[in-house]
Amino acid sequence: MIDIKNRKILVTGGAGFIGRGLVRGLLKRGAIVRSLDNNSRGAAAKLSDLADQIELREGDIRDARTVREAVQGMDAVCHLAYVNGTEFFYQKPELILEVAVKGMMNVLDACVAENVRELHLASSSEVYQNAAQVPTAEDVPLVVPNPLNPRYSYGGGKIISELLALNYGRSLLDRVIVFRPHNVYGPDMGSEHVIPQFALRMKQACAETAGPVDFPIQGTGQETRAFIYIDDFVEGVLKIMEEGETQNIYHIGSDEEIPVAQIAELVGQCFDREIRIIPGPLQPGSPSRRCPDVSKLRALGFSSSTSLPEGIAKTVAWYRQNR
Repeated sequence: MIDIKNRKILVTGGAGFIGRGLVRGLLKRGAIVRSLDNNSRGAAAKLSDLADQIELREGDIRDARTVREAVQGMDAVCHLAYVNGTEFFYQKPELILEVAVKGMMNVLDACVAENVRELHLASSSEVYQNAAQVPTAEDVPLVVPNPLNPRYSYGGGKIISELLALNYGRSLLDRVIVFRPHNVYGPDMGSEHVIPQFALRMKQACAETAGPVDFPIQGTGQETRAFIYIDDFVEGVLKIMEEGETQNIYHIGSDEEIPVAQIAELVGQCFDREIRIIPGPLQPGSPSRRCPDVSKLRALGFSSSTSLPEGIAKTVAWYRQNR
């Protein structure tokens, strides 16, 4: 087991939703934390309460000099910097790929140059798309079903990142671990994801009408996902950092598979309102089912503590109050 206490750890993308959670989790473990983020989505202020506990650096992951200076003097790097949010898959595919490839190469080059021998890479469930087996284990084939669909810029960039990290790590680093988040959610996660979108839509509908709410969604509502609350997710990452094996991939998520329509109903319950699901077209390439096999993570001793209804209630409450 590796003791995180007093280790110097760089978190790229540290001002993002998952990055902020990880920064706070590392501090609780006693780590010395440096964050690198370009703050392109205005998230710097969300770490302001930690200004006297961490080192905040602003810079672009695509700039090699900036990354090398951030890596200098660290014991390990957690590389999270990316362009996230399903809407951006379709709107800015070229930017997603640029950040993926240049960012990953800059981090690896900086680790080698500065003799930082440990790297933890945040990948994604998008690397395997529509898996034949659900729940899905870490060893399924990675695919880009259609290079003409801009959605796959995100998964494609993550596949490239995994390949680079793991293969550089064979000889140039001592410890490289990939973790794949699966539908992490919680308060203040932005508005590009399904749970906050549902919460904001319900908030508006409740202000405009009484009684049952007509609720349009993408797809039939029977498409499934599996969600993990941010606090549980962070504990999963920390468990991997402490006990995970090098040259390994770990899924972090829940194996509680749930239809999207049920997510909408849980959000509606937070407003004490019934909803009427109105099916709509599904975005091309959106998988019909997704749920991770988390056996490898459980074998390290990890378990979630936040139920889905509890986590959704906390998330919806934040969006009702703040957005």
